[in-house]
Amino acid sequence: MSEVDTSDIEAALRQYRDPYLEDDLLGAGAVRDIEIADAGVRIALVLGFPAKGHASELVEAVRAAVAPVAGGREVRVEVTWEIISHAVQKGVKPLANIKNIIAVASGKGGVGKSTTAVNLALALAAEGAQVGLLDADIYGPSQPRMLGCRERPKSRDGRSMEPIVAHGLQTMSIGYLVDEETPMIWRGPMVTSALEQLLRDTRWQPMDYLVIDLPPGTGDTQLTLAQKIPVSGAVIVTTPQDIALLDARKAYRMFEKVSVPVLGVIENMSTHVCSRCGHEEPIFGSGGGQRMAEEYGIPLLGALPLELRIRVDADSGRPSVIAEPEGRIALAYREIARRAAARLSRQAKDYSARFPDIVIEND
Repeated sequence: MSEVDTSDIEAALRQYRDPYLEDDLLGAGAVRDIEIADAGVRIALVLGFPAKGHASELVEAVRAAVAPVAGGREVRVEVTWEIISHAVQKGVKPLANIKNIIAVASGKGGVGKSTTAVNLALALAAEGAQVGLLDADIYGPSQPRMLGCRERPKSRDGRSMEPIVAHGLQTMSIGYLVDEETPMIWRGPMVTSALEQLLRDTRWQPMDYLVIDLPPGTGDTQLTLAQKIPVSGAVIVTTPQDIALLDARKAYRMFEKVSVPVLGVIENMSTHVCSRCGHEEPIFGSGGGQRMAEEYGIPLLGALPLELRIRVDADSGRPSVIAEPEGRIALAYREIARRAAARLSRQAKDYSARFPDIVIEND
């Protein structure tokens, strides 16, 4: 059995570029430990994003990269993940029990933002994270129907509300508090105040990600919310057509103004899939999301088809990630979730929770 040292293993690891971190594992800080013994080589990897759907593939890739320099030793690879808090806008204080808030936005309505938001939240949970979902669309709350849940939130102290748990997600929506057909005839300041109450007066249990389904548009309400809610990153949903892309660009500019990093673009309704023959046709155009991503130097997180099943699943209260967990659509959402979470894991960290509060007492 030939000699091998840590530098040989590290050199081999640098040859593998992780598709989600877009870097080698050493450069991304994912290598926690390397042990070399006669019995074998042990490599401990700790990712900054949930990766149940990627772990086995990662193990095999690392084994293949390291085996040629392991001197005939068995290569054992362990993959875990540790999700930490990331920085938010300056002047906005992070919320207790919530490590990261991801805002899902669109410049206009009708592009499938809410369907994408609920499936993204469920996909993050399927990948191994603790996740919540806040429906911030006060005028048109749709998450209660998509989650198949019409419970009323309970309060233990008369001041705060317990989140409604649906499909393993902690959730909150104005739709839980009013009748489904009751219009919310409120002006902007009332909407902003209501959303802040839903966010801050809900007794969230510890979670890695809170996905917020923002209202469509980029008006005063959206800008105010983006300035007051501590957001770690944003995802923009669009369709390929030029009209949708014009408004998606406005959403990007809005986050840019409030210093919220955009994790990437999701192109929804990318192609139409015929439910009878499976033929695909780009009825809304093609390549729009990719062009926008390249224009702003952000990734295209994924493209989703205009498929009947997605709409049926959402309307039935069992979104695609839950309705068919191993189906093509669910796997596409999970791929998007990994890409978004991995992108967030490379952002600046927030260490405020690690420092104790300093209290000055007079003797």
